[in-house]
Amino acid sequence: MMLLVAIVVVYLSYVLFKYHQKRQQLLHIAKHFKGPYPDYFLGCFYLFRNKSVPEIFDLINSLHHKYGADVSMVGAFNDLVLDISGAQNLEKVLLAKTTKKSFPYEFLEPWLGTGLLLSFGEKWFQRRRIITPAFHFKILDQFMDVFNHEADVLVAKLEKQVNKQEFDIYDYITLYALDSICATSMGVQINAQEDPNNEYARAVKQMSEFIFRRVFSVLRQFPSLFFLYPFAREQGRVIKKLHDFTNSVIETRRRQLQAEQSVGKVEFDADEDELYSKRRDTFLDQLLKVTIDGKPLSTADIREEVDTFMFEGHDTTTSGISFSILQLAKHQDVQQKLFEEIDGMLGANAKNTALTGALLQEMKYLDLVIKESLRLVPPVPFIGRKLLEDMEMNGTKIPAGTTMSLNIFNVHRNPKVFPDPEKFDPERFSDENEIKRGPYDYIPFSAGFRNCIGQKYALLEMKVTIVKLLASYKILPGESINQVRYKTDLVLRPTAGIPVKLLKRN
Repeated sequence: MMLLVAIVVVYLSYVLFKYHQKRQQLLHIAKHFKGPYPDYFLGCFYLFRNKSVPEIFDLINSLHHKYGADVSMVGAFNDLVLDISGAQNLEKVLLAKTTKKSFPYEFLEPWLGTGLLLSFGEKWFQRRRIITPAFHFKILDQFMDVFNHEADVLVAKLEKQVNKQEFDIYDYITLYALDSICATSMGVQINAQEDPNNEYARAVKQMSEFIFRRVFSVLRQFPSLFFLYPFAREQGRVIKKLHDFTNSVIETRRRQLQAEQSVGKVEFDADEDELYSKRRDTFLDQLLKVTIDGKPLSTADIREEVDTFMFEGHDTTTSGISFSILQLAKHQDVQQKLFEEIDGMLGANAKNTALTGALLQEMKYLDLVIKESLRLVPPVPFIGRKLLEDMEMNGTKIPAGTTMSLNIFNVHRNPKVFPDPEKFDPERFSDENEIKRGPYDYIPFSAGFRNCIGQKYALLEMKVTIVKLLASYKILPGESINQVRYKTDLVLRPTAGIPVKLLKRN
């Protein structure tokens, strides 16, 4: 018995020694940065205890105000996290090929698999090469009729809110973005704007909620314990619904394409003119036509990418559009100037004009407004990376396995680059006022190898939506608009919607 006790004591002493040794290594790294001092076992967890989701978001940003651009935090049980908003270090991470997506992206894997968002290494490079042609400007131009149609439906749905009390426009934008992404990614109409209780629309919303709850759970560091979550079984059922729907659409469209004699196989290295000379194709069509070494992508491979496009294109555009509306409501002078640009170009027929990419490109002030909105409220405020190899930073070695949180929200608030950074000022992006910036000072769509492949898609959808809305309505701030706060899982969202009022334009 005494021998057993002695063995246990020796073992525990060894474990504690190794733990202490690792802690000292992390504290040495932390000396090269600034940040809160960690508790021995719980690290900096004490800072976040009993905080609401918006309070956590505010706390992270306050740490940057207190400690500077790059903040070190030792999490519970020696989990080192570096929260980076300095352009120099951020560039190192974004340009590194030996990284992969980190927590909380892993919570998406049961739904999205290892598609473009979650894959790394050779698979990521192959998928990126395959998918890039689907975002060629000629393909995107073919999506304009979808954006126009769905935006017209949105405008019609908002008619009932004219001259009424404040309401939450965020929910309307969410359903609009979901309809647009389904039509352009899969070629299917789910009519979420007509039926918010549509089964697929409801499943997408449920998955977003499940992910959000896991991000702020005490069990998040132990993926193997997922079965302990009260919604674990329900998430499995929801993912099955999503996968069944996507699989069904893929197989139906595959049979249709095979039956169309006019559609031939598009090889992986096909000539671009041949690829874009055909009738309008959805994102799914492009993937179904691709072959690698003479073989088509499997249904599972295609589903990964379609589901990824659905997730990324739905939530992020909802955020970008909604927060642009928020800024326009709060800044009536900016909204009036933008309306005058729209009215000057489109005239009395603005409400019924079919917008094109070329037409939107001529709206210079619209471009400034969107750039400034994406600066102030980037839809993806943080990017997570995990180092797969050691990296030198601030004169010390950061070990492989370290989590890097790239804080875009604070990158965009560097007063040396953006004077008076909390002010909404589209003119800061004009040719006359724009100061010299580095390539990593403004990154609403990330940067480097893994920058957002769908950024042109997102910008087109944002522009169509804003022009259609302002052509029909004057957007006024709701009484509670100054109470809007942010929360985030992978995408920045309002805590309680975007409260606005509408007046109909003559």
